[in-house]
Amino acid sequence: MQSVLTEKLWAYIVHNNPDLMISLQEDYSVTRYLEEKVNAVLPMVEQLLGEGRPPYIIEELCLNAMTEELQPSRYQYIRSVIEEEFNGDYERMKENGTLTYEVVNLIETCKGIFSDFDFNSENETNRHLRYAIIGQVHDYLA
Repeated sequence: MQSVLTEKLWAYIVHNNPDLMISLQEDYSVTRYLEEKVNAVLPMVEQLLGEGRPPYIIEELCLNAMTEELQPSRYQYIRSVIEEEFNGDYERMKENGTLTYEVVNLIETCKGIFSDFDFNSENETNRHLRYAIIGQVHDYLA
């Protein structure tokens, strides 16, 4: 179960938080981070196994617990803004292989905006947040 949870957590990070992935790789702390997160949910695994829950349910519940602080994804948010509002730039970056790199850079550029709005799952649909991010992306791409 530990190896499955580790693989699922890493896949989640790669897909939704490449900025964290890059940071962990630069610090040579991928293994330590993954082990800490998985070890933190092992009591939950034991409890759910004791309740007779199926493995796929246990994996999903544990993954949700391990990724709670990573949600919502700033990477996915900015990526969708670029795709919807700056489609030509999105397609160009996607074709030349720089999309992930540019979105990771934009996460850092938009850090203040995300902080000012206390970006979380309750306010990710806030139109003022979206407008602020669109403005920052526009300035970045100009």
